[in-house]
Amino acid sequence: MITIRCILVPTDFSDCATRAVRYAAELADKFNAELILLHVVPDSVLALPDAVMPTPAPMADLNALTAAGKSGLTNLIAALQLESRNPRTEVRLGSPEQEIVTAATDLHADLVCIATHGRSGLARVLLGSVAEMVVRHAPCPVLTVRPGAC
Repeated sequence: MITIRCILVPTDFSDCATRAVRYAAELADKFNAELILLHVVPDSVLALPDAVMPTPAPMADLNALTAAGKSGLTNLIAALQLESRNPRTEVRLGSPEQEIVTAATDLHADLVCIATHGRSGLARVLLGSVAEMVVRHAPCPVLTVRPGAC
């Protein structure tokens, strides 16, 4: 028998990710599982100034980015009326695909429910696919939710 006690749902607050959160919340209800919402502040916003740049790039305020992530998760919980499910929230800094896989391991997730943005061709090559990397490296099953699936 399949036992799902913990569902991890990464979100970038896009419409696609919101669909995945809804899907995961329904699954959490059906399996009486803990729901964990994760937002990763991408490390691309943490880039240090380059020596060849004419002026230094402004450093990202990590506290502000983390606070914005926490606020976004709180707003998402309210918008989707998930308060009764008492979801746990996590904000991490780094490479999204690596942080999602690490979180799945650290939090002992039984399932990761992640949105795909439906990119293909050159856009997928240039932007990569976080969902694909998570599917390849996650320590547990991964459910992908395509755009318009919910």
